Amino acid sequence: MSVLVVAEHVRGRMRGVTYELVTAGRALGGPVAVAVIGRDPAALDMRREGVDEVVQVRVEQAEFENDVYQRVLEMLIAERRPQVVLLGFTVNSLGYGPAIAVRLGLGLATDVFAVRRDDGALVATRAFYGSKVHADLEFPGKESVLLLLRPTIWPPAPPGGNPKTITKAAPDLPHSRARHQEFVEPPRADVDIADADFLLAIGRGIGDREKIPTFEQLAQKLGATLAVSRPLVDAGWMPNSRQVGQSGKTVKPKVYLAMGISGAVQHLAGMKASGTIIAVNTDPEAAIFGTAHYGAVADLFEVAEELEKLP
Repeated sequence: MSVLVVAEHVRGRMRGVTYELVTAGRALGGPVAVAVIGRDPAALDMRREGVDEVVQVRVEQAEFENDVYQRVLEMLIAERRPQVVLLGFTVNSLGYGPAIAVRLGLGLATDVFAVRRDDGALVATRAFYGSKVHADLEFPGKESVLLLLRPTIWPPAPPGGNPKTITKAAPDLPHSRARHQEFVEPPRADVDIADADFLLAIGRGIGDREKIPTFEQLAQKLGATLAVSRPLVDAGWMPNSRQVGQSGKTVKPKVYLAMGISGAVQHLAGMKASGTIIAVNTDPEAAIFGTAHYGAVADLFEVAEELEKLP
């Protein structure tokens, strides 16, 4: 099953989702080609295990512009006829991916978190109704399918390999109504929980705002970063930058310690790819125990007190 991955890069650096797309594409059986579109595509290293071919397309634009990517990808699809086209489920890809699918009559699915081959047919899994329902999608009659894959689900392809590299001339680009002008940085958060290896996440089980310093202190002792579920942000107790979930941040730490979090589907969607998940909750029927690798039906304050005693 031939796969074409479209690389994402910002300010001369490849985004991590690109390497995750390579892993997903390789699992489909390959071969995997990666399209790198930019002013200097050769400067963006795609020597990753699982990449068979790198297609470099030089354009005038240094940064992402949706009409440029759309026109280039339409050209590549017409020339190469890949069975599967993989993009990240990102703001950039949403700006042109669905438009290409409609224009070329491709199969389309967004926010995909699992893909597989079933008797030779492609099957993509995604969530509906706020992640309350998961469904498998098939694409009968479609020779090519375009998928936008959810970041952090697949492990990034490791460095290595020696892919063949070819260079393509960019197609003629029509005048666009949208052009990249500059980057405007958002207000800097106190911490980026998406980069943390160890997260201590707390939920409404802590009871009231005055208990938060207790867990801030515990996180510091454990060498963890404090994160929260949505109710604490909605109550104004913690900033949105600390929130895990669909309306917060998707995280993938090595260890995720959840205390007093019941496990709403929106929260689970943002952390279920964590390496080791440990849950503490007084309710044995809490949904988070269905996702956790280890769980304790216990009072979170008693557990916190015991952890504080650790040397």
